[in-house]
Amino acid sequence: MKIFGIGVSGLVGSRIVELLRDKYQIDNLSLDTGVDITNPETLDVIRNDKDHEIVLHLAAKADVDGCEADKSLGKDGAAYKINAGGVENVINSCKESSKKIIYVSTDFVFDGENNPDEGYTEEDNPNPINWYSETKYEGEKIVKNSGLEFLIIRLAYPYQQKDFELKKDFVHAIMNRLKNNQQVMAITDHIMTPTFLDDFAAAIDVLIQNDSTGIYHTVGSEALTPYDATLMIADKFNLDKSLINKTTRAEYFKNKAPRPFNLTMNNDKIEKLGVKMKTFSEGLELI
Repeated sequence: MKIFGIGVSGLVGSRIVELLRDKYQIDNLSLDTGVDITNPETLDVIRNDKDHEIVLHLAAKADVDGCEADKSLGKDGAAYKINAGGVENVINSCKESSKKIIYVSTDFVFDGENNPDEGYTEEDNPNPINWYSETKYEGEKIVKNSGLEFLIIRLAYPYQQKDFELKKDFVHAIMNRLKNNQQVMAITDHIMTPTFLDDFAAAIDVLIQNDSTGIYHTVGSEALTPYDATLMIADKFNLDKSLINKTTRAEYFKNKAPRPFNLTMNNDKIEKLGVKMKTFSEGLELI
């Protein structure tokens, strides 16, 4: 099967391509190949194509604080143009060539308040609290209302087995600081659900093979605070825990975009398809 991948040269996309290359031909569409999702004219490659069945859309402005700085610009800012307008442009090109869209979204579409006991499920209503998550949720709505066959897969705090030099995942970033005897400020009042990227790729494979549609939480199986995650990393790799300091969201993100409190995510739906999403401790063991 041939797939167009938008934004597959980054941390997440490059690992997906690496793991799935024996099953799929994933052709990269990016600024390097002349595709700018904010410019509909550059999407003729999708519009005129008859060979690719799916568009896997990972491209986003994902810098949460950078997006917040765009908020005053509204639809004229880069965050909206990429995360919402760009999605609409891709959707329109998919409509003209009858392609299925797989849209990668984020746990940040939830506000983190009043999290249900089982964690957020695909049935829970998003309520974004910063501009990044607002624009990503706008992208979700565009996909849902497109009339196309679609998948929305939500990802949370991705990390992988090996270090990706162009952009470190949060695990390798923490490891690097501790190895270099640098202090780590670790937040105690935010709960995340980290995702081992190999499992994310496996989930995409199964969803494609099953011709699944709808929304799936393709996230890990263990929720914890950044502080607890940092302690686990230090324990696992025998690093100096005295370098780890507690902080809060209010302190760490002062004058920056607000962050949700409890982003415990429920992945029962994807696991019912036979995809075992690892706990954070299992992921660290593989690293």
